[in-house]
Amino acid sequence: MAMLKRWKLALLGIVLIVVGGLVAHLTQTAGGIRIQDVRFKGAKGNTMSAMLYIPANATVQTPAPGILAVHGYINSRETQDGFAIEFARRGYVVLALDQTGHGYSDPPAFANGFGGPDGLAYLRGLDMVDKANIGLEGHSMGGWTLLAAATAMPDGYKSMVLEGSSTGKPFAADGTPSWPRNVALVFAQYEEFSTLMWGVDRARDVTKSPKLWAMFGTQSPVEPGKVYGDPAAGTARVLYTPAITHPAEHISHEAIGYSLDWFAKTLQGGTPRPVDDQIWFRKELGTLIAFVGFVALLIGTFDGLLEAPMFSRLRLPAMPPHHAATGGRWTMAFILSAFIPALTYYPAFALGGTFVAPSAYLPQGITNQILVWAIINGLITLALMGFAPKRKGRTGLVGQSLVIAVASIAVGYAALWLADLAFKIDFRFWIIALKLMNPKQALIFLIYLIPFTAFFVVALHVLHRNFSTMEAPRVALYLTNILALTSGFIVLLLLQYGTLWLTGKLFNPLPDPGFVPLSTIVAIQFVPLLAIVAVIATFTWRRTGSSLPGALISGLFVTWYIVAGTATQAAF
Repeated sequence: MAMLKRWKLALLGIVLIVVGGLVAHLTQTAGGIRIQDVRFKGAKGNTMSAMLYIPANATVQTPAPGILAVHGYINSRETQDGFAIEFARRGYVVLALDQTGHGYSDPPAFANGFGGPDGLAYLRGLDMVDKANIGLEGHSMGGWTLLAAATAMPDGYKSMVLEGSSTGKPFAADGTPSWPRNVALVFAQYEEFSTLMWGVDRARDVTKSPKLWAMFGTQSPVEPGKVYGDPAAGTARVLYTPAITHPAEHISHEAIGYSLDWFAKTLQGGTPRPVDDQIWFRKELGTLIAFVGFVALLIGTFDGLLEAPMFSRLRLPAMPPHHAATGGRWTMAFILSAFIPALTYYPAFALGGTFVAPSAYLPQGITNQILVWAIINGLITLALMGFAPKRKGRTGLVGQSLVIAVASIAVGYAALWLADLAFKIDFRFWIIALKLMNPKQALIFLIYLIPFTAFFVVALHVLHRNFSTMEAPRVALYLTNILALTSGFIVLLLLQYGTLWLTGKLFNPLPDPGFVPLSTIVAIQFVPLLAIVAVIATFTWRRTGSSLPGALISGLFVTWYIVAGTATQAAF
């Protein structure tokens, strides 16, 4: 019974993964939809990856309309699940593509028209697809992927939806009244990339963009919701401006509804359903439940393994009372812990983007920027370590800490592999996603593992010296450590999106504004990721009295999360 008690958290995690996986699977297969994980060769011999959704009505005898759905930069095919599920429920065959260098498609990113021509060729080659009725839907850089496909096959599609995207160089030609065919543009009122996409300072002014006028064939502000041109001639255009942000377009009933309405108007065939008949959010909730289950399984596995004789040295000994920071010292430690990482965030990303270009040795651009941030903050933490309360540390724990950390992560990885096998899911909510690694990503993981782990060894050691005591109430200790790691980024995001809501644009702390929109969106992921790290670190410290096991687990987990979830820009 005592042994079962130690494994109860792991068992809870398994239950949550199974329940969440079932909810997600039943949602994405509703109405007899079949899902296939496909790999195919591109025109240059590169391997491309996609998820194929086949509705029950699509057969060789009765071909159905097809839609190529493409995610944006540093996302993956699953990011477009909301769109893909609803398209498939309406009788469309959907190919949700991994762009080149993303997900499981071969690097480098940006190559071969982002993989768009290869994806469209594959979709058109399916015998259950009606080649006269093919739509294209893409978010952000996924829109440019579609434009590359449309350029390569100007007669290979009938209409498209650009979500937070644009036409124009260097990725495609500027739009004209006749190219691309039948375009719906969904451009959010609080879009972070308004200057890049349509040359306007504020997204709310997109209706006045000369570049947009050229595509709509007008010399006056474009009227949202009004259809310009003729769908039968392929010249139809419409603009939608939902009151959301760029990343929110992934997870918006309104944005998905606009795409459903547009394809219903411009494609023939399928299964008509009301635009507001949407069930995709159940899948998001299912994979979120599974993600929570993964975290429970991870720390529950650690807790269960700790009872094994080989880890006896790690178990919490009878420790003398020790003290954390108090009073003004606690307040200062909390402020520094929370806000230095946020204050250094944009400068570190700018330095990484400027001076640590992707290469064969460091092949992922965003990962390099995060790495520079981690190095800077690791060095600052080392410099401030002497001000943290002194405490007698435990020694001789490296070997056992390493083994139990690897074992705990291995169990979590196996759970994700089984969930993918059984339910065709990863663990995610919105843009926060934990994915399996392909062989190339596994090698890249080894490159970044040591520096990221070293950062957590230093950062979590000082975190516990400042805030963790065995006498502290459990809930208070978890909240303190979570807020110490995340509150700086929470404030940063509140300031940025508060400013965007009030003024129509993000504030820019750097001379080069190009880093700010993308870096701000990446910062959203720092909040849940660092909260998970705090939970892992606090749980393992309370069981062992050492920061090392939690730091090693965090290093493995975070490196895996980043490497599998971003883009690989250099061939590897």
